[in-house]
Amino acid sequence: MKNEILKVLIKRVISSLIVLFLLITFIFILLRISPGDPAEKFISPELSPRLAEQVKQSFNLNSPVFDQYRTFITNLFKGDFGISYNYRMPVLSVIMQYLPFTLIFSSISFAFQIGLGFLFALISVQKINGFTDNLFAKMSLVIYAIPSFVTGVFLIYVFSASLNILPSSGLRSFDSGSFSFIQSFFDYAKHLILPLVTLSLGGIAVFYKYLRDNLEETYNKPFVLNLRANGLNERTITLRHVIPNAVGPLIAAAGVELGILFGGALITEVIFALPGMGRLTINAILARDYPLVIGCTFISGILVILTNLAADILKAKIDKRLIKGILN
Repeated sequence: MKNEILKVLIKRVISSLIVLFLLITFIFILLRISPGDPAEKFISPELSPRLAEQVKQSFNLNSPVFDQYRTFITNLFKGDFGISYNYRMPVLSVIMQYLPFTLIFSSISFAFQIGLGFLFALISVQKINGFTDNLFAKMSLVIYAIPSFVTGVFLIYVFSASLNILPSSGLRSFDSGSFSFIQSFFDYAKHLILPLVTLSLGGIAVFYKYLRDNLEETYNKPFVLNLRANGLNERTITLRHVIPNAVGPLIAAAGVELGILFGGALITEVIFALPGMGRLTINAILARDYPLVIGCTFISGILVILTNLAADILKAKIDKRLIKGILN
């Protein structure tokens, strides 16, 4: 069994690395063929042509694209993403300033999505096609259909601009330097309420739909009727038999969602001016900071691969039949 899981792991790692290589190659080419020159904003009209050429040379932009790509791939295998044009620091050092926030913020949002989605699904299946079930189903469709940037702007308008009870951006208040530890904690929490709601609503709707449908399908299976006929109460049937059989298909969706969140909750971080990977990536693209864009893409790709790989292994451990399907 361990050898089979190891084969699954190796196969997934190889295929994922190929996808990651193609992704960063595509981003590299796309950046080079897009209009504009990242060195232009560092070049003053007063500079001599020789100094202007030296600036471009420092960015390694005056060599042929193929040579730039070869140098990029060589440095990539060494773990060197180069120096950020804007920050004038190693790319990995810049990313490490923003990545921890995204990991923590995304993990909290993911926990809310799973927990609330699971809770609403359990409530909904207690009376299938009843008032609560129909209400939750319609609400989940509406929430899922609304883009996250619309949700974010709406929440800012209501709770920040109109009611003035929650901050609209940032992580802390201007006078937070004088706060005690407890005050600082609640200040951070207050600033994260709207971003967390914005980021989590769509995921809650997705997980609710997955779980609700899986629970209903499992409840209708013959083994559940057999358990009821043997006198088991509904609580035992739900907790020990229905839920374990219903969560399997959810794992794949959870792996994808967590990978996307870890890669950078882009829209939410931009709307609420949060110091995360999503906002860093957008700023790097707008500034045409080639090394930083590639670095952000690579780290985001690695996080997506790792979360999907973990989901595949977990699914294989829960249902041994999946191993044969993955290996074939």
